[in-house]
Amino acid sequence: MKKSQLSSCVFLLVLTFSFSVSLATSSFLDDTQDSKDFISCVLSDSTNVTSVSRLIFTRVNASFLPIWQAAVQNTRFLKRSTPKPSVIVTPVDESLIQTTLYCAKKCGYEFRIRSGGHDFEGLSYSADVPFVMLDLTNMRSVHVDVANRTAWVQAGAVLGDLYYSISQKTDTLYFPGGVCPTVGLGGYMSGGGYGNLLRKYGTAGDYIVDARIMNVDGNILDRKSMGEDLFWAIRGGKYFTEKLSCVCCNPKSG
Repeated sequence: MKKSQLSSCVFLLVLTFSFSVSLATSSFLDDTQDSKDFISCVLSDSTNVTSVSRLIFTRVNASFLPIWQAAVQNTRFLKRSTPKPSVIVTPVDESLIQTTLYCAKKCGYEFRIRSGGHDFEGLSYSADVPFVMLDLTNMRSVHVDVANRTAWVQAGAVLGDLYYSISQKTDTLYFPGGVCPTVGLGGYMSGGGYGNLLRKYGTAGDYIVDARIMNVDGNILDRKSMGEDLFWAIRGGKYFTEKLSCVCCNPKSG
């Protein structure tokens, strides 16, 4: 039972900035037709078309703009002229992310990933070429294991989700994170994770003990299979080059 609980939230994504430039074609696409092709590609790989179709939004959907705006933290991008995604996908599991990645490459779209939306350059939700935005808002579960002092956290979760979940389980453990509760765990961890407890406990990235990542080919790797060099990089070793989608962190005793 414990194993099945972990497998549903142990997913971690490493794709954002380094991979975003490799999936686009050199010219703009017929956005309407290609978004239809993209959706057809995603649905053709689904065993539950009705369920998956509710997680995909194009510019003709009434929910498209509210979903896009929801996590835009830099208000200078909240204007009509800001380039927006052709399609927004809000996955609930890693299989839809794999399919989305495959279909984005097949249809010539760039691939952008957003968790908390605190990238103030708008790189996770805006681009000058046609792109698909993967919004991780539905992947934000937090599983706290007090006995082992660990927590599996999906990248759609924000720091406030993690703090609250820890507080509901124990008053003797804490996690050395940042002060802004709306920052997404994915971007925060991959940037190293600076916070007020830095001088005494180091960065949040120092407490990541395992991770599951998906590479640009859709392969899922854990710490052992990705190797220590990449594991070092996704904890802030290479700032702003990759983004986590789920991390295993180690709350501290206090």
